[in-house]
Amino acid sequence: MEQLHSRAMFTAEVADPARAWIAVGLLFLFMLINFADRAVLGLAAVPIMQELGLSHTQFGLIGASFFTLFSLGAVIGGFLVNRIAAKWVLAALAMIWSLCQLPMLLPVSMAALIANRIALGFGEGPAYPVAAHAAYKWFPNERRALPTSLIAIGALSGNGIVAPMVVFIIASWSWHAAFGLLGTIGLIWCAVWLAFAREGPLTPNNMSMGGPEAHLSYRRLLGCRTVIGVQVVGFFAYWLLTVAVIWLPAILNQAFGYTPVQAGWIMMLIALCQIVLLPVVSAISDGLQQRGVSSRLACGWMACASTVAAGLLTLLLSQSGGSITVVLCTVLAFSLCNVIFVLAPCLIAEVTPVRQRGAILGVNTAIVTLAGPFAPSVMGLVVDSGLNPADGYRMALTLTGSLVILGGLSGFFLIDPEADRADNPPAQSFI
Repeated sequence: MEQLHSRAMFTAEVADPARAWIAVGLLFLFMLINFADRAVLGLAAVPIMQELGLSHTQFGLIGASFFTLFSLGAVIGGFLVNRIAAKWVLAALAMIWSLCQLPMLLPVSMAALIANRIALGFGEGPAYPVAAHAAYKWFPNERRALPTSLIAIGALSGNGIVAPMVVFIIASWSWHAAFGLLGTIGLIWCAVWLAFAREGPLTPNNMSMGGPEAHLSYRRLLGCRTVIGVQVVGFFAYWLLTVAVIWLPAILNQAFGYTPVQAGWIMMLIALCQIVLLPVVSAISDGLQQRGVSSRLACGWMACASTVAAGLLTLLLSQSGGSITVVLCTVLAFSLCNVIFVLAPCLIAEVTPVRQRGAILGVNTAIVTLAGPFAPSVMGLVVDSGLNPADGYRMALTLTGSLVILGGLSGFFLIDPEADRADNPPAQSFI
């Protein structure tokens, strides 16, 4: 195992570091476009509901439709990237998103919007696991948290930093124009990626040193405590993330009285907080592991504690009235819930042979994002059941915070990469 580990480190050291970070930079932009494509629906929630005459429940169903084929796409993409170079898979995914956004320039019905979101969800399902898999071909395990955090920040920037620009376009022209602009940007990214992207050197072939390649049954891998724990914590954290993407602008507007422009700036504050928080957490996690601290503590418990804190802050938000408290709770809750999505791929990669890594990352995303179809629909139903929208939103936030706390607590007992590697010795060759 030490020889193989040294070989992986050596390969990473002789690889072109500039090329590695160029890849991370492009993957950052890839995820930024990915989340901007899905966030535009939430940013345009009020004008869309007004134009199409939708109730909160109907709009919740449109938001949930995005996840109809999301998990299926994640599984297909995960297995596909085990056989096809990530460069081509990523380009194909971005092309799908772009072609989905452009038809929104035209007048649409509710049915057309649902069909569009279903197709977009299928193309976006594999995005994060495939991007992480591509980045891990450049970095060994104990150095993966930082590049993973930068890729995740790209996703969060798409949901936050881009928000004021999207809101401005919606206010100045229309929500149709915002969709069209994002589709055009996606096509530009495809051209740049195909021109500059390369595959990283850390592949199964050059890590096996000519010996037998480690392989575990997928049933055994998916039954690992760490994989199950990551999925449970990630499911409820993704519930909160989906609420942010689909409902947060409307929550800030209709429950707390912020204007759409103010809501856009608050979402940008969330992204700015994550830009600081996630690299710091990742650097601490990498540093602790390099000093000999177990990844169960350095990655697993850190992710679980952040998730529990996000749930508690969501409960506090549901009862808040003052502007400062609302902004602080919103920024911190929707920032901390994303820590698991940075550290989870590192935990899964640690207990999974390289040849099977893409598939397991894809399956993990498929299971975690099953929260996607439920969160917006449940949110819409709870809001409509309240005495008024503001009361309904507070009830929904209370339910959401409680679920997130329970999910985070379960991870403390389940996530244990060291124990899983001891139970599955062949996986140790590819950490």
